[in-house]
Amino acid sequence: MHDNKRKQILSRAHWLAGLAAGSLLLPAAAQAETLQGALAKAYENNPTLTGARAGQRANDENVPIQKAGGLPEVGARVDYQENLVLPGNAFFSPKRNVNVGGQVTVPIYQGGAVRNAIKAAKFRVEAGQADLRATEASIFSQTVGAYMDVIRDQAIVQLNQKNVSVLRTNLQATSDRFEIGDLTRTDVAQSEARLALAEGDLRTAESNLIASRESYIRLVGDAPVDLQAPPALPNLPVTAEEAVAIALNSNPDIDAANQLVGASRADIGVARASRLPKLSATTSGGYTNNLNSIPPANTTSENVTKSAQAGLSLTIPIFQGGRPSAQVRQAQSRSSQAIEQYVEVERGVIAQTRGAYAAWQANERIIAATQQAVSANALSLEGVRAENSVGTRSILDILNAEQEYLNTQVQLVSAQRNSYVAAFSVLAAMGKAEARDLGIEGGALYDPAVNYNRVKGQIWDWADDPAPQQVATDTRAIPAATAGVPAGPPSLSPQ
Repeated sequence: MHDNKRKQILSRAHWLAGLAAGSLLLPAAAQAETLQGALAKAYENNPTLTGARAGQRANDENVPIQKAGGLPEVGARVDYQENLVLPGNAFFSPKRNVNVGGQVTVPIYQGGAVRNAIKAAKFRVEAGQADLRATEASIFSQTVGAYMDVIRDQAIVQLNQKNVSVLRTNLQATSDRFEIGDLTRTDVAQSEARLALAEGDLRTAESNLIASRESYIRLVGDAPVDLQAPPALPNLPVTAEEAVAIALNSNPDIDAANQLVGASRADIGVARASRLPKLSATTSGGYTNNLNSIPPANTTSENVTKSAQAGLSLTIPIFQGGRPSAQVRQAQSRSSQAIEQYVEVERGVIAQTRGAYAAWQANERIIAATQQAVSANALSLEGVRAENSVGTRSILDILNAEQEYLNTQVQLVSAQRNSYVAAFSVLAAMGKAEARDLGIEGGALYDPAVNYNRVKGQIWDWADDPAPQQVATDTRAIPAATAGVPAGPPSLSPQ
């Protein structure tokens, strides 16, 4: 009877070794959501991005606002007056009258203030459009990170589930061998302790998976369902120097900083205009009707009078208490600040690009090394189990080998996630991680120039837009994320 029991236990031990040696990073079957699909949803629905677009549309309006300072102004006035009590000596004053007047003022010369203000506004529109590109790349980078976090944490949960299952079977085998006197109570206690720790690690992995899924929902606006393995990223640089060279020409943060330098220089011209003469032309007219309220005895006044005037107005500032020079110096200092900020941004982009490239390359090497470690630990675990079956290895040796195998598998999926995210960060730093670069699925891409071209020449005072409406979708109806995982673990390797 004991011989049969021993055979069953040894058979179970060999099955465990085969199970542990099997790869847990199997290729994924066709899934319901792709990375391109997730990016498309974020592109359409992320409130940070849709809000940035609205902010840029507001920024566009600064151009027609500044242009208005150089356009004619037309105004009209209507006054009605009823004289309730007339002075005692005003026998011939009208009891009531209506005054209608109008005026047209045409600015001729404003010292360059309008021209420079328009130029500064245009520079800031360009800077805002570059900032919008940077926001788009930032949201895509966060979405890629969240997408990969879900896949990684899902794989880690599956690895831990598999480990708990193996340790439970291992504990049962250890208990069986203890019953027949083949092992000691210490061996059983060691197996129980390791199983308890593995169950705690599984709970932690499940919590991390829930947090990653909620982060995905926040960014994408939809629940992550059956995420596919990500595709290989296009146009990755061969060297860090190549990445930096492209970034210096294409990074939107550098473009925005450069446009702000131009705007700050135009602001100096606006400030200098405050001490120059200003010339404008004015035309006005008036119409007064006393509504037949002048007494008939008054033969010198008329019930209806008209008037018209035209003239030029020249304003020459002579002394303003030093305000103009202070404003010029202030604008010059702000221009110096913008120049230094450009250098700061450029430095940051260079460091970001080099750092992301180094992280990508390091994780690629980590993946290669960890894959070897996974294979070696799988063989080691199988050998330790086989040696334990003939009495040359202890239960603790098996438990340690199982833990090392699990650790390297977790390190592998983490390195795969880190490598992909770092590679995408390289593209983002290069200015190549925007919708136009990534083949985003769906309709036409958002073009901020369309709104700018629509409003830049608008001079009608009643050309309002429709009432603001929510664009981004809310997530209140999306169920809370769970730690459930599909039967087959996904692959983090690009297909």
